[in-house]
Order: sequence, then C-alpha cells, then structure tokens
Amino acid sequence: MTGTDGVDAAETPFDAGERLAWAGRADAFAAGFGRLCAYTVPRLLDAAGITEGTRVLDAGTGTGTAAAAACARGARVTAVDAEPDMARSAATAAPGAVVRLAALPHLPFPDGAFDAVVGNFVLNHVGRPRAALAELRRVTRPGGRIALTIWAAPPAPGQALLGRAVRAAGVPRPADLPALAPEDDFPRTERGLAELLGTAGPLTEVACSAVSWEHRTTAEEWWRGPAAGVAAIGRVVTSRGPGTVERIRRHFLDLAAEFTLPDGQLSLPHTALLASGRVDG
Repeated sequence: MTGTDGVDAAETPFDAGERLAWAGRADAFAAGFGRLCAYTVPRLLDAAGITEGTRVLDAGTGTGTAAAAACARGARVTAVDAEPDMARSAATAAPGAVVRLAALPHLPFPDGAFDAVVGNFVLNHVGRPRAALAELRRVTRPGGRIALTIWAAPPAPGQALLGRAVRAAGVPRPADLPALAPEDDFPRTERGLAELLGTAGPLTEVACSAVSWEHRTTAEEWWRGPAAGVAAIGRVVTSRGPGTVERIRRHFLDLAAEFTLPDGQLSLPHTALLASGRVDG
C-alpha cells in the first residue's frame, strides 16, 4: 500500500532540486537508468544478510527493484521513497511490500523496527548524508545490518559519458540546480564511504568495496532518460530548450562511438561502491 506521511518539509536546497529532478519520471527512469541501478541489488541484499523472514527497509526504493528482490527472498519488506510517482511504481513492482512516502532524514518508524536496512544509491540523492545514515541506524535493531551503494567518484568512463557530452556542447550547470553543500559532502571512495558509515553511530564489521561492470544498452535508450529530464543530468540537458538538447545529443552520439560494440549496442563501464556494517549494541 502507499501512504502519504513522513515527508520532511524542512528539506535542503539540494533535496528540493532532487525532488524536481525526479518528479513524475518513474517510467522514464525505469526504462534506462533503472536497469543500470538494478545491477548492484543482489550484492546489496547479500551484504545486508537478507533472507526469508528478515524485516527489511528499502530506503529510497525508486521503482522498487530492491524491494521486489527482497520480497522474492521471502523477506518482510517495507519500502519508502520521497517521490510519489516512484512510490506508486514501487507498489506495483513489489506488491508484497508495504510502500510509504517518506524522506530521509526523518522516517515514520520506531527505533529498531528493522533487521536490515538497504539503500541502493539513496545517499547520492539526499542533502544531509550523515543525518540520513544516523536515521537509518536508528531504525535498525541492535545486531541488524545496513548496506548501501553510491556512485564512485571520479566516475567510470561509461558513467561520465553524458557529462562529457554536456561539456562538449558548452552547457553550464543551471543556477537553480544546487549542489550538495560542501560541509555535507564526503569523498566518494571506498575509504570515504566507510568513514561516513562510522559517523552514523557505533557500527561493527564495516566494509566497503568497489563493484564494477559493463552496462549494455543502446544509444537511444541511454539518451531517452536525460532527454526526458531524468535526474540531475536530465535537468542540465533540458535547461536551455530544444535546440540545446539537440546539440548535446549530437555530441553524445559522437562520444558514444568509443563505447559502441559491433552489434551496435553500447558497453558502458560503471563503478559503484558497496558499504555495509552491523549495528552495535
């Protein structure tokens, strides 16, 4: 089921920008970037120790890929997302899960409500990562596990492709697209993410490793999301009207040639970071 409670009204400018970037774009996300993000889900669930009967929270569920995979393992799944269109999509993808509308860093659950908490790239989309982590720890029972993924920085070549096309077209970042505040940012490295987990409170067995893969797609599919305004890159692409969108597209197609296989598909190298830890106490 889908609820409408729990969204934090006191969001940061970064949070507000993220909300605009994702509003109403669940289908466009699922058709492109959603397939990319699904790659890390099995390892994420393994790192969180999710098996039959596990009470699990999927934070920032998006279109529900991780929630559906956890349900398939027999877990008792609750999923939350800050964007209503994503929550509706997740409820369809994971009918066995309880899906609610809620935004980090304030979740509508009591302390220790879950055996495991997962967040597939959710930390890339919150304005206060440390506060978000502290909240995820709060709702995890003592002895329970937290597992999270983020995109690595600097990005892998495939991940950088769209940004390169934007720069080649000479399109600046829009002034109304806020970046994460410097005091809230952290190094997007194995060490940086592991140290960030340490700020959430007592965690043991903290581990972080890189996950690299080649994402297979087509130029048409990979372009469709940004052209529809999906994510921050989509807001940049669509910020200056159709003429600029077309100019970026031409640069994108030129740059995509280096990733094009003989069958015409793209093979885009991506790297994510996967971190996990056990709640002490």
